[in-house]
Amino acid sequence: MVGILHCQGLVIMLLVTCIFIALTTGPAAAIERHYIWEVSYQYKSLDCCKKLAIAINGLTPGPTISAVHGDTIVVDVINNLLMENVAIHWHGIRQRGTPWSDGADGVTQCAIMPGETYRYTFVADRAGTYMYHSHYGMQKEAGLYGMINVSLPLGVSEPFNYDFDRGIILSDWYHHTSYEQATGLSSIPFEWIGEPQSLLINGRGNYNCSGLAPSVCNSTNPQCSPSTLTVISGKTYRLRLASLTSLSSLSFQIEDHEMTVVEADGHYVEPFVTKNLYIYSGETYSVLVTANKDPSRNYWTSINVVARKPKTPNGLAIFNYYPNHFHEFPPTNPPPGPLWNDIQSQMNQSLTIKARQGFIVSPPKKSDRVIVLLNTQNKINGYVRWSLNNVSHSLPSTPYLIALRDNMTDVFDPTPPPEDYDSENYDIYSVSNNTNANSSTSIYRLQFNSTVDIILQNANSMRANCSEVHPWHLHGHDFWVLGYGEGKFNSSRDIEKYNLVDPIMKNTVPLHPYGWTALRFQADNPGVWLFHCHIEAHLFLGMLVVFESGVEKVGIIPMSNYGCGKTKSLIKRSFDNGFFKYRLNKFMIHFLNTLVKHTQC
Repeated sequence: MVGILHCQGLVIMLLVTCIFIALTTGPAAAIERHYIWEVSYQYKSLDCCKKLAIAINGLTPGPTISAVHGDTIVVDVINNLLMENVAIHWHGIRQRGTPWSDGADGVTQCAIMPGETYRYTFVADRAGTYMYHSHYGMQKEAGLYGMINVSLPLGVSEPFNYDFDRGIILSDWYHHTSYEQATGLSSIPFEWIGEPQSLLINGRGNYNCSGLAPSVCNSTNPQCSPSTLTVISGKTYRLRLASLTSLSSLSFQIEDHEMTVVEADGHYVEPFVTKNLYIYSGETYSVLVTANKDPSRNYWTSINVVARKPKTPNGLAIFNYYPNHFHEFPPTNPPPGPLWNDIQSQMNQSLTIKARQGFIVSPPKKSDRVIVLLNTQNKINGYVRWSLNNVSHSLPSTPYLIALRDNMTDVFDPTPPPEDYDSENYDIYSVSNNTNANSSTSIYRLQFNSTVDIILQNANSMRANCSEVHPWHLHGHDFWVLGYGEGKFNSSRDIEKYNLVDPIMKNTVPLHPYGWTALRFQADNPGVWLFHCHIEAHLFLGMLVVFESGVEKVGIIPMSNYGCGKTKSLIKRSFDNGFFKYRLNKFMIHFLNTLVKHTQC
């Protein structure tokens, strides 16, 4: 009887608390947006050539998520791939309070098995331009990606003006399947994936079908007719650009039109005008374009490969002035774009991007810890790998977040990875004499709320005179971009060059050939977070590290994240010895603590 009265009292207390919160906080403007996605393989002809692609509700690229700052996004993902797992990462969404929804297989969750449904729930906690894509195997290359556009609430304005808002996805496209590519990368002898066959703008390209049967490649297929952006003369357009390439770094431009860059990765940029925008895999930008040219004709929108010697034709779309027909080709030749190897121009743009005045978030003046990551190509037992400080990383079968939260200490290598390399004796301009690396599942344990500097150092690959661009993406955080430089980073000299006045904050940043990039971030988001090269093949070959901080502060992880590695035993115990009841009790305690925390005066 006492227990019943206690429970009734608890219920009354909870109801009073909820009413108090509702009365004191007022009506919420944010809403919940619910999506149901069926992921399946379908034949697509995005560049006129028939290929097995991954679609969401039949679409490749997938549907755009449009939300307002503060909205809760709920996505039920149904895996209909039949013979393949899947996981989806919400790139640029920081997942504060929901680290289990980050979507990184082997890090935050067990991938979704065929026939299963998984619910991702997260808050769009900042306005801006973001993306989503698969984070399982090399599925991104098969077209499992799309955009996330988060607007400001009604009544709140941007610091720039425009009439219309449009999204543009830039991607590259291979005719080989991701299975064939992964097999080549994992073989002896090594088979590189090569350059993509096409570049796509909003999922459309045009491959040369000469000599191919119409059943294989058909240039009249409407799926591969050029994408169009229809504009009205005199109007200004916000173009949200997202690069979801698997390999290619790109230059984007619109014939005869200038662009004003105003946003990068969800942060306002001090505006600058350019004729072309360099954009690397994993980056997003917003540019303003005014339709102020001769309205009697259409113009080309084009993308071309940079930072790699291109073997892929430029991607083309039509910038259509209304009322001209949207499929009417422009009367001119498409602009060729900048030279692929003009590294100085690419570096100059990186240095130009700074935080907008009035919206600067100042970084801490000093860091608590510095981690230097030398980017190299190596071999392990004859297999080609990419490495950091001579360590090529792999992911365990049991996700780190679950292992650390549930005190499973034997599922990954506890030895800390190296935080530097022998910079005094290492020649970044030559093929290393010691190309052999070690493989590890180790992670960096960061003190919660500490400030961490990451120095990315580029070097020569295993091919002479070859240093590749690496776009690096950090999950769960934004970082300040403190600086870029050429050659080898020198702490006594280059730290003095850091921009601590108005550095831009981003979640993805390029590391230029034979150069360095300096980042600073605060480890203030409890969880386990991936930091990796966004080139799909490089990530597949081990170009990643993992950061943990404040994992003890993480709430109760949904049971749907379990089911692989040693988490299977936890699911079994939940039925065998009351483990589910134990987790429910933990959830109630966590819930009550949260209520108390948010209702304290």
